[in-house]
Amino acid sequence: MTTLQSVPSGTHPASGAVSSFKAASRAETREQLSTATYDLLVIGGGILGISTAWHAAQSGLRVALVDAGDFAGATSSASSKLLHGGLRYLQTGAVKLVAENHFERRAVSRQVAPHLANPLTFYLPVYKGGPHGAAKLGAGVFAYSALSAFGDGVGHLLSPAKAAADVPELRTDNLKAVAVYGDDQMNDARMALMTVRAAVESGATVLNHAEVTGLRFTRGRVTGAELKDRTDGTEFGVDARLVLNATGPWVDHLRRMEDAGAAPSIRLSKGAHLVLKRTSPWKAALATPIDKYRITFALPWEDMLLLGTTDEEFEGDPAEVAVTEKDTAQILDEAAFSIRDQQLSRDLITYSFAGLRVLPGGPGDTSKAKRETVVTEGRGGMLSVAGGKWTTFRHIGRTVMNKLAALPGRPLAEDMEPIARLPRKLPLPGIANPNAVAHRLLVDGGTPGPRMAADTARHLATHYGSLAFDIARLAAEDPALAERVHPDAPEIWAQVAYARDHEWAQTADDVLRRRTTLTIRGLATDTVRGRVEDMLGDR
Repeated sequence: MTTLQSVPSGTHPASGAVSSFKAASRAETREQLSTATYDLLVIGGGILGISTAWHAAQSGLRVALVDAGDFAGATSSASSKLLHGGLRYLQTGAVKLVAENHFERRAVSRQVAPHLANPLTFYLPVYKGGPHGAAKLGAGVFAYSALSAFGDGVGHLLSPAKAAADVPELRTDNLKAVAVYGDDQMNDARMALMTVRAAVESGATVLNHAEVTGLRFTRGRVTGAELKDRTDGTEFGVDARLVLNATGPWVDHLRRMEDAGAAPSIRLSKGAHLVLKRTSPWKAALATPIDKYRITFALPWEDMLLLGTTDEEFEGDPAEVAVTEKDTAQILDEAAFSIRDQQLSRDLITYSFAGLRVLPGGPGDTSKAKRETVVTEGRGGMLSVAGGKWTTFRHIGRTVMNKLAALPGRPLAEDMEPIARLPRKLPLPGIANPNAVAHRLLVDGGTPGPRMAADTARHLATHYGSLAFDIARLAAEDPALAERVHPDAPEIWAQVAYARDHEWAQTADDVLRRRTTLTIRGLATDTVRGRVEDMLGDR
């Protein structure tokens, strides 16, 4: 296995130039982690930990990032795949919050990662007897678009007939009007992986599948962690001046390693989703009000249809969160408010997944709780960060950095560049116009070789940006890698090789669930899985 370390990559012009990204073996990475003293050790490879590591490395700190599983292996790859301002927050008068969310959404989708995010039009159906009237929702989507400086058009009302032409599966019985607004969507796992790469290019050392088995203490202060490599059982440790606990649903578990008497700081809410094959084209997403506070989504995503989500308190083992029959029934029943029965057949379900939202501790309905980030300092000086939402992942990284700079005694302040001086909209690796990348791949595959299929070119362009030319080069050098992993998916075997050598993939699930879309399409067959495992073993 190779893990990528901090050698800046070259840019990828549309001509298809190949980047240089130096690789280190997993053993070499462990050696580096165990012999150096880091300014900051981030425990937890979800998007909060990844974003913090990225910003910390940018600021000049020596940063290490570890995770017990895969990067974005839990909730960060189990979201609703949206970058959004939070339409429902307008109901509570959180105008400033929505405006801030829109700023971050636009920054990510337009300057930071236009190759990984795409605009999505939302139709919000208004039915007779529904929880909201047409006038209210019309005014709401107008205000929502205004807070986005009308960057996605003007929120307005649409006739049921026009909406049904764009979304043939829309129920039109008792449909009075449709409110229209714009947001963005993404493949969350791909966005997270590109952010890991950005952190590495900024100087961070990263290792997935490395479990924390204990914390290191010096005179009562947390100064590192004991780790176990889950791939081969190797035990090692990391020393750091400061440790950040960004373990999401496991945040209190790690806090109790620091202080056995630590009181719970969070509560968890489960969100389940279903992925289905589509029975017709969808030119827009549906956001259907269920009650005064909740909305159920139907999102065209990865050539499939994504339905969800649920929102209920979860008190079990975070590692065992799963979609239940009750979840499936609820999602389909709620989707039926606005979607025709033929699109909701259980036979169309290809995959289901559930994630855990981390909410501030306290009473109340989880669906009404604020998606805010909580930063706390423990008895041993370990910082813990939890909560928030995908849309504001860069803001959360900056927030944690400001906290680091203001710690008592300012232990890291002299060694770090103030966050205000860092580039405000630093792009993620691979930034490029995906249409230009796809066109270039279609013209010549990026390098001499067999002509690339249109769906593969588009898929590579929108999941890797200009880094797609690296994959095209692999396919050109070895015709076997140019073949599809499965006949019904756009992915090619070069992506598996790339995931193994350049994206930290250790297991078949790492590849099939997070580096590619084979699992969510229901195409991770035993044959495919076996071949992927064989390729991963060929290091």
